[in-house]
Amino acid sequence: MVNQQTKGRVPSAVVIGSGFGGLAAAIRLLVKGYRVTILERLDRPGGRARVFEQDGYTFDAGPTIVTAPFLLDELWALAGRRFADDVTLVPMNPYYRIRFDDGSYFDYFGDQVRMRQEVARLSPEDVAGFDRFMAEAEHCYVKGYEELGTVPFETLGELLASIPAMIDMRAWQSIFQMAKRHFRSHKLQQVFSFHPLLIGGNPLTVTCVYSLIPALERRYGVHSAMGGTGAIVQAMVGLLRSLGGELRLEADVSEILVENQQVQGVALTDGQTVPADLVVSNADAANTYRRLMPSVKRKTWTDRKLAGAAYSMGLFVWYFGTNRRYDDLPHHQILMGPRYEGLLRDIFQNKVLSKDFSLYLHRPTATDPSLAPAGCDSFYVLSPVPHLDAGVDWALEAPRYRDVICRQLEDTVCPGLSEAIVTSHWMTPPDFEQDYMAYKGAAFGMEPRLLQSAWFRPHNRSEEIEGLFMVGAGTHPGAGIPGVLTSAKAFDAMMPAAHEWDGYGPRAAAGEAPKPRWVKA
Repeated sequence: MVNQQTKGRVPSAVVIGSGFGGLAAAIRLLVKGYRVTILERLDRPGGRARVFEQDGYTFDAGPTIVTAPFLLDELWALAGRRFADDVTLVPMNPYYRIRFDDGSYFDYFGDQVRMRQEVARLSPEDVAGFDRFMAEAEHCYVKGYEELGTVPFETLGELLASIPAMIDMRAWQSIFQMAKRHFRSHKLQQVFSFHPLLIGGNPLTVTCVYSLIPALERRYGVHSAMGGTGAIVQAMVGLLRSLGGELRLEADVSEILVENQQVQGVALTDGQTVPADLVVSNADAANTYRRLMPSVKRKTWTDRKLAGAAYSMGLFVWYFGTNRRYDDLPHHQILMGPRYEGLLRDIFQNKVLSKDFSLYLHRPTATDPSLAPAGCDSFYVLSPVPHLDAGVDWALEAPRYRDVICRQLEDTVCPGLSEAIVTSHWMTPPDFEQDYMAYKGAAFGMEPRLLQSAWFRPHNRSEEIEGLFMVGAGTHPGAGIPGVLTSAKAFDAMMPAAHEWDGYGPRAAAGEAPKPRWVKA
């Protein structure tokens, strides 16, 4: 029977947050005919992918690597457009350079002949191991991403159905253990296990399923956008608006409004309310439940359960511009510290700020000189650090930490750096907590351990109330641009077209996720 209150009415959706996941979810809803408003608490779109501009330099605040351009192509195609008409992607060659503490390095290419040459240069006995590793990684990509990536994992049945694939992939094994099986060289063990750090995972504990990342890179390449990652954000905003969507900046949501366990809309900190038939949260998943639903008695994601979960590391990110160019530096470079396993244990388990560190150095002006004044370079350097449970006094520690990093860069890859810097600022875990409402200042939400992935992660359709959905790093399948775009795709698979929407029916059974009720046109 058609619900007479909703018949003939275009359903409305509010999306909390304008990160990649929120923008993608909003675009998908608009294509299906919904009325969509995005509410962004900051003064510019992008969330953790926002852009800083300072003294003529442009800095991408967060993600810098595009590894799944087909997801963006698909999003534009849904709207009858071409992504390539709005954004120019440039393939990286090499993808990135990994520099070790002794000064040796490994250039990471997509071309497998060159990769074998790089492996042979460091460790000739490991070439066959490289082939075996990549074959296993490709298997994990097919099973873990293509087959399971967009499964919403709403029911125990979906979890149980995935178990054969998990066994097939040896999902109980960590990616570092997988790398040790295939490589004798400790350097190559690092090269082929560090990828989970890009999505907030500890290589010593995160499942080897995430070896799918190097397989994804090999298939589709590593790209950077001309104009920076912010150019993709702006293009997504343009696509959103061309479809009739609304983006409201400096609109800070204080509460998701709920009545009879069903979403009614949201309230803003300025006292306004925005009614909606459904709410999609691209905000931090833990804080969506902890902070935005104060009147809801939660059965699954209680404060106690959220507090007891394992979270990703925090980040110290230093953005700086120089009055000279460093033309011998690649676009992406990873500088490994003197320790690997020990440093990871300090960050994730011991939660102490170590004296040593590993760094990711991003030099976007290697590809796009327009991101800095003529003859200059724009950089950011990122150091994984413990999240806020470590109790580090970052107001005191940040300037010292920045100086130590500067000296390290100056002594290794950026000679004369301290005298060349003309502008800089940094972000620490408290900034992630304040700016992005990231629980514990964790940069990527929950750590993607096996028992915090898929069904065990906050679901794309909330288990707590009807009409609330989740996209972004904190939900399935996880962090990173491919992960959050795929979360929007998983959400989209749940949603009927707007003309088929007919409100929400009762839960089929206690504890089961709510199902939309609609009638076919």
